Amino acid sequence: MIGKLKGKVDTIGESFCIVDVGGVGYEVQASARTLRNMKIGDDVALTIDTHVREDAIRLYGFASEVERSWFRTLQGVQGVGSKVSLGLLGTLSPQDLANAIALGDWASVEQAPGIG
Repeated sequence: MIGKLKGKVDTIGESFCIVDVGGVGYEVQASARTLRNMKIGDDVALTIDTHVREDAIRLYGFASEVERSWFRTLQGVQGVGSKVSLGLLGTLSPQDLANAIALGDWASVEQAPGIG
């Protein structure tokens, strides 16, 4: 499994980036928050969560281990998949998400795309 990628940002898309690691470009799905902090050509180190399925291998990248941990925790909630998890982490920082859950501030959580 791939747990970390360190390289240069080659491309930034709406929901992904391509990280060039020694001439190999890895497509990494990431939250809007993570992508906003990148610039093409910058060095980047991402913590990766690798999902292997019958028809695809997907890499999900995070700026920190805390963010990856939240991504994994959110996936354990019924009806919450990778897209919704990334949407939540793109809208709320890990600390803001923890505070919203602890305080029952569902209005903040509902600001994320895909949450109703």
